[in-house]
Amino acid sequence: MAKFNSYFICTSPRSGSTLLCSLLATTGLCGYPESYFHDPSIDSWLEEFEISPGSITGDKEILRLIFDAARSKGSRSTNIFGLRLQRPSAEYFFKQLGVMHPDQDTDKHRIEAEFDNVCYIYLNREDKINQAVSLLKAEQTGLWHVAPDGSELERLSAPQPLRYDAAAVKRYVLELIDSDRFWIDWFKHEKIKPYRITYEELSSNPERILRSVLIHLGIDGDAAIGVEPGVAKMSDSVSREWAARFRSQYEYTDASV
Repeated sequence: MAKFNSYFICTSPRSGSTLLCSLLATTGLCGYPESYFHDPSIDSWLEEFEISPGSITGDKEILRLIFDAARSKGSRSTNIFGLRLQRPSAEYFFKQLGVMHPDQDTDKHRIEAEFDNVCYIYLNREDKINQAVSLLKAEQTGLWHVAPDGSELERLSAPQPLRYDAAAVKRYVLELIDSDRFWIDWFKHEKIKPYRITYEELSSNPERILRSVLIHLGIDGDAAIGVEPGVAKMSDSVSREWAARFRSQYEYTDASV
């Protein structure tokens, strides 16, 4: 039996979180983790869960409908709820939990009042330049994820010609560093010791990392055997060229920030 009722994957864009969510969902034992609260807007949440509040107008009553729908969608037929959180949506999400649970004095207490016994997984990518390049390429191409056979899984916009943009890479690097600092500070403030994973570990050995996460959740680690990644790496020669060019141009190292 799982040790937790819920788990939150705390992360940032292009961190491997889609891969981790896919692996966990494929086991059929630990819910269906997704960014259910990605857009920081009550209206977006209602649309996400196809909820029509009808005559219900109170904030708490509407949020109750939303959180109940999220638990149902994120757990499916399993007994554990999975959720992916990134910084912009997390801050708004925490604020709405305050509306639901004003008697609780911390984010952690509000989360656990709503989602019970929660495991916090911190997934980050150590190489911020590669992460920033991946983010820039996804923004330019409109293509965010592909399947192992190369077919498109998630496209958000029409493709544009690829163009190296050092200023954009630098901006994304700084934003991603800031996102990491947000999570680290939040864990410290909330007195949470998260289960830590890096993109580099996950991408190099998905089955081993999946197994370790399952065991940490109190689920049979053997469920990871034979689980194939549902998404493919998108790094290519262009990615490597841009990263090398940026490092040369700015004489940047991760340790220097």
